[in-house]
Amino acid sequence: MTVPTIMLNDGRDIPQLGFGVFQIPPAETAAAVRTALEVGYRHLDTAQMYGNEAETLQGVLDSGVPREDVWITSKLNNGAHEPDAARAAVDSSVEKLGGPIDLYLIHWPLPTLYGGDFVSTWKVLEEARADGRLRSIGVSNFQVPHLRRLAQEATVVPAVNQIEVHPYFGNEEVRSYCGEHQIGVEAWSPIAQGKVLDNPTITAVADRLGKTPAQVVLRWHVERGDIVFPKSVTRSRVEENFDLFSFELTEEDLALITALDQGADGRIGGHPDTMDYVPA
Repeated sequence: MTVPTIMLNDGRDIPQLGFGVFQIPPAETAAAVRTALEVGYRHLDTAQMYGNEAETLQGVLDSGVPREDVWITSKLNNGAHEPDAARAAVDSSVEKLGGPIDLYLIHWPLPTLYGGDFVSTWKVLEEARADGRLRSIGVSNFQVPHLRRLAQEATVVPAVNQIEVHPYFGNEEVRSYCGEHQIGVEAWSPIAQGKVLDNPTITAVADRLGKTPAQVVLRWHVERGDIVFPKSVTRSRVEENFDLFSFELTEEDLALITALDQGADGRIGGHPDTMDYVPA
């Protein structure tokens, strides 16, 4: 099965469906990645703060799939926003992931820390893109004011913005801005940590199509143009999450699921304006 790609604003094509390794313990990551690649995934999403970058690469090496055939995304540690620390962090990720990284993100804007200066951090990513250590660069959890500031003070437009998006939290203001400025939207927590899977609207669509609620929600993301990367360590679930391209939702299905949006009340993760977590 061929996974569709989305062209980013830097001209590179990213697979729309990927495999996330968030909360997979390092000792289990290589096996999970190997399974995902055996199923057919060619897009992996990790981060420095997940603590499993090296194990993600090991899973690729163990799979026999050429490293150059796998799109790997990673993200900057929240504790490494100062420019010199960011440069060292990029080098660390490049080493652990076996060479130039396909996509590298600022994980959180952290506007209450570092004097609110995420622009200097971004310029380090611009440097690393220019010298080839990073192929594409982007951000994660950036709100519209954060994106506008980058547009005013930086040179490179982020290729993607990875944000919380699911049927209970459409994050439409950010999605709309990204759409207007050709910034790809990656949806983290695409099934709201499972909270949407027993919703009657979603289960009714799943029953009609003979699919699971998770497949229906992930297909909703795909048809809206989101880049998604569900996570599981169970092979049957990994296979299920990959089977999104043998069916389609109707316009009515899409509208009904989109109407489940609860606005700010549907958010399950931290708010980007106040998130200030830095690993010990």
